[in-house]
Amino acid sequence: MSKGVIVAVTSFRKTLLGATILFGLGTVPAFAQTAPSGGAAEGTGDEIVVTATRRQTTLQDAPINISAISPETLSRQRIDDVRGLAAFTPGLTIADTGPASTGNVILRGISSADTAGGTNAQSALGIYLGEVPLYLDFKLIDLARVEVLQGPQGTLYGLGTLSGAIRYMPNRPNTDRISLEYHGRYFGVAHGSNPGVNGDATFNLPIVADHIAFRTATGYYDNPGFIDYPYLLKQPGVSNPQPVRGATAAQGSFGTPADYAANFYRRKDLNYERTFTTRNQLLLQASPDAKLFLTYAHQTTDTGGQQSNGAGVLGTGRYEAPWRYAEPRSRKADLYAAELNLGLGGIADLVATAALTNQRNRAQSDNTDLLLDLDYGYEAFPAFSSYNTNETIYRQFNGEVRLVSTHGGPFSWVIGGFYNNQRQRSQYREYVPGYPEFAGINRPDALEYMSFINTRTKEKAVYGEGTLHITDAWQVTGGLRYYKYDAFAQGGTDTPLFSKNTPYPLVVFAPSRIKSGDTSADGFVWKANTSYKFSDALLAYATYSTGYRPGNVNRVAPCILPLPAGQNVCALPNELSYQPDKTRNAEIGVRSALFDKRLQLTASIYRIDWKGIQIPSQTVNGAVGIIVNGSEARSQGFDVSAVLRPVPRLTLQGTYAYVDAKLTKDAPGVLVSQGQTFGAFAGDRLPGSAKHTASGQATYTQPLDNGADIEATWATAYIGDIYSRTGLRANGEAIPGYVTHRASITYRTDRFDIGVFGDNLFDKYAVTSVSNDRSSFNQVRTGVVERYYSYNVLTPRRLGVDFRVRY
Repeated sequence: MSKGVIVAVTSFRKTLLGATILFGLGTVPAFAQTAPSGGAAEGTGDEIVVTATRRQTTLQDAPINISAISPETLSRQRIDDVRGLAAFTPGLTIADTGPASTGNVILRGISSADTAGGTNAQSALGIYLGEVPLYLDFKLIDLARVEVLQGPQGTLYGLGTLSGAIRYMPNRPNTDRISLEYHGRYFGVAHGSNPGVNGDATFNLPIVADHIAFRTATGYYDNPGFIDYPYLLKQPGVSNPQPVRGATAAQGSFGTPADYAANFYRRKDLNYERTFTTRNQLLLQASPDAKLFLTYAHQTTDTGGQQSNGAGVLGTGRYEAPWRYAEPRSRKADLYAAELNLGLGGIADLVATAALTNQRNRAQSDNTDLLLDLDYGYEAFPAFSSYNTNETIYRQFNGEVRLVSTHGGPFSWVIGGFYNNQRQRSQYREYVPGYPEFAGINRPDALEYMSFINTRTKEKAVYGEGTLHITDAWQVTGGLRYYKYDAFAQGGTDTPLFSKNTPYPLVVFAPSRIKSGDTSADGFVWKANTSYKFSDALLAYATYSTGYRPGNVNRVAPCILPLPAGQNVCALPNELSYQPDKTRNAEIGVRSALFDKRLQLTASIYRIDWKGIQIPSQTVNGAVGIIVNGSEARSQGFDVSAVLRPVPRLTLQGTYAYVDAKLTKDAPGVLVSQGQTFGAFAGDRLPGSAKHTASGQATYTQPLDNGADIEATWATAYIGDIYSRTGLRANGEAIPGYVTHRASITYRTDRFDIGVFGDNLFDKYAVTSVSNDRSSFNQVRTGVVERYYSYNVLTPRRLGVDFRVRY
């Protein structure tokens, strides 16, 4: 297997087997938002307190590139999850791939994957829920703020912080008073036939004054779909997936109305989302210097299909999926966490966290085009079709102990240790209904391929960071982190239709088909930072930081060598594992608050060098998704955010980001399309991220005589064009940029808010990513038209009513 930058993966097995964690999150604008009353984001006026440096400081005084957003902004823009965040975040690109996946989350262009997939399996971001590393896509409810650290953060946030870190800071239980807040939303979506209903509630209950309190945030999201599946097979293995065949794509079709009635049925709006989420916290407080937080969070998400179309294949429409099977997916996640905070006599604060994460993902997908594309000759069976099932279970434990100095003086410090143990079990199956009878094979269950993967990854790290305040205005910080990890994998594959190892009715793996492998590595990452505060309204900083992402064992069964005759779906020795990749970031930035804080500006310019890139690739045998190391790249650019309050009732906000991410080293012969190899070369633009993004928001508040307000908002976002593959090579394409608009009018009082809103007001149709490459469109094999190429599409217009009640 050649190593280089982007190897385009056309196999759907990449999505199911090459993914590690179905999770992705995003960032928020660098605006200092007013902190909510009673929230954890303390501050006055336009100040918001952040803790990303492991110390409390106002956003204006933070000596690093950090952004923050308040819950009011999350509410005002109806941001429930990752897909709503990217449009207003400089340098962040997230493809809207619908509830079946989370989209590739890319910050500052650090991505090597093509735009297919959407699992964020190789995310270069470190994600935290408070102090706990988070690997789940929980809804964004009852948060005090979101903090985004842009650029490599290897010292304090070492786990996977290749391009930055994001912290979701929940509101804490309050021992002083009972509070209850309920939020509801009712809306319709264009091109869908059902209404959407969202609701969530937050309840805070003091149990023992000053000592014990409980807080819960629970919600349910019933979001309607708008993608129809009009060509589902009535009887797989009997129904003809393409009644009319031909030598060219133009001659193939779904046939006459009689053909349709005999073979197909329709299901509407299959890309719906039904999510239940809850987060519960118990505070046990002996004194203000001794607190224990116990957290339990749970979330389930179900959907029936992809948010994709077939790019018009066989005459299908913009909001139609051409696949032969419904594609239900479900995700279930549980998080158990404990956080201990102890003050140690004015010398230091001790923070100790421990968390256990359990996650189970189930999926079924149309597998027909994968097997057609592999050219095994299955198209000879006129009623050939295939589907796959996948179940993946994750279990993870992590812990961290940290000491933060509190003794005062010109020198402050942080030291800590981190441990992470992640296990994964995956079972994958492919079925070909009707084919065994056609081929004269005794396999009534139609099981064509099966695999299992069990992996374990342990990571340990120790770190330290020190800050010297040379003067009241000038500080210098340095930090170092040492990490070490060990990874192990065991897996097996078999092809029951043709293998003698698993005669019907057996569904077992022969010992000869099971292999294992392991890998390990260690290293250092570090940071140097300085800042100077020219005045209370002007701060400048400079940072040189490094980041890393751990390597691992590929979740593919090792090959048995020499290779046995027949189908082999396995990893060769050089495909079994991959090493860490690393980044080095040089950055300067400024923060200013002018004209009595009526104008706030933040700006930064950066250069990130990326080496040992972890590249999505595929195995030589069976086209299973894997990761390899190779090539080098550089991302450089700048971002600007501004808030202007020209008059007391009007607030204007804007962002702009320029990201120039390119290869700096040739990688010949590494891109794959239709069995051919293509080169990628220095200067080629990296895929997945927009070079230009911008947003603008206007909020006008009109006070009323009864003490209430009417608030009107308008927001516009521009996402520039995105390359589907490096340098548009190997049949890659430029995905056009687009502009969207959203607006709302809300009546607000101390006790309740009610308003109307519209998202994607002009019902913009846009492609957010492509799966496979253009050479797969209308690919014909013996008269059968493949439906392997697809577009993920933007969520169309939503119009509705939103309300919130507080007690």
